[in-house]
Amino acid sequence: MAAMTRKERIAAALNFKIPDRPPHFEQLFQLPMEAFGMDYPDFNGFESLNEGEREKIFERAALVYAKIIEEFKWDMVTVCPPVVPGPYTDPNHYGYRFIPYLKKYLKEYFGEDVPVGTFIWGALICIDAVKDYMEFAEKLYERRSELVEWAEVICVEGLRHARQLLDAGADFIDIASDHAFNKGTFLSPDDFRELVTPYMKRLTGYIQSRGAWVIMHSDGDLAGVMDQILEIRPDVLQSIDPMAGMDIKEVKKQTYGRVALMGNVQCSYLQDGPAEKIIESSMYCLRNCADGGFIYSSSNTIFPGVPLGNYRIMLDCLRQEYSNTF
Repeated sequence: MAAMTRKERIAAALNFKIPDRPPHFEQLFQLPMEAFGMDYPDFNGFESLNEGEREKIFERAALVYAKIIEEFKWDMVTVCPPVVPGPYTDPNHYGYRFIPYLKKYLKEYFGEDVPVGTFIWGALICIDAVKDYMEFAEKLYERRSELVEWAEVICVEGLRHARQLLDAGADFIDIASDHAFNKGTFLSPDDFRELVTPYMKRLTGYIQSRGAWVIMHSDGDLAGVMDQILEIRPDVLQSIDPMAGMDIKEVKKQTYGRVALMGNVQCSYLQDGPAEKIIESSMYCLRNCADGGFIYSSSNTIFPGVPLGNYRIMLDCLRQEYSNTF
C-alpha cells in the first residue's frame, strides 16, 4: 500500500478503512527536555509581554511541537499544558491565539497535513470535577436537582469554550473527563445516563456539526456505560485502560464501525518496564486493530517518569509491523 498523508491516514482509521499503518500520537508528551534538550516555554506573565515577546514564546512552543511530530512520526497534535490550560474565558487568551499560530507554523514544516486540537476540561460531572465527595454523595441522594443544574451550567460553559476553540481553528477537541476507576464507573449507569450522557451528547454533537473530531478520554473500567458511549458517538474513545481490565480486542467487538479506539498500550509498563512487557502490550494492540478504527498510543500519556527509551520501544513495534511507512 502506498504511504498516506497524515490526514488521509487519520480519515481512513476513523472511517474504519485500513490505513497504510495505524495513526499515532499521544495526548501529552512531557519529555521534551529528555528528547531534545528543550522544554515548553513558561506562559506565566504572558499578558504583560509586548507583542514581539509573545511571538517569541509562541515560536519556541511551536518548535517543540514540530520536533515531536518529526521525531516520533505523530499524525496529529494536541496543544496541551503548560501551553493551553483550561477552561479559560477570555477569547483573547493565549490558548485560543496559539492554535492558529501553531497551525501556521506547522504548515511551514509539514504543509496542511497536521491536524491541531486541544482539550476541554470541566465540562462534565466526573471524578476530577468533584471537589467534596461527601457533599456530592449527599446531593446525589437528597438534592439531585442541584447536580442536574450543575451539569447544565458546566455543559453550557463547555459549549462556549468549544465554540471559541473551533473559531480559532481547532481540528479536533479532546473532552477529558475521568468517569471510572479500575473497578467500575464513578457514577452508576443510571446516574451516568441522567448526569453525563445527555450533556456529552450535546458537546459531541456541536463539535462534530462544526466539522471537527471528538476524542472522549477516560481512564478506568467503562464497561458499565459502554452502551451509552456508543449512543454519544464520539469519533474516538481513549484510553481503553488495560489496568482496569479494558481489553482492546473485546472492546472493539462492541465499538467497531461506530466509535474508533485509541490507546491500550499499558502505561505502567512504559513507566517501569520490562521491555518484554512493553512489546507484548504494543503488539497486542497492533495485531488486534490492524483493520482500522484505531489510533496507536499509550493508555494514558507520555508523562514525566516514563523513560524515553521505553517510549521508543513502543514506537519500534509500530516500525517493525509497518516498516514501509514509518
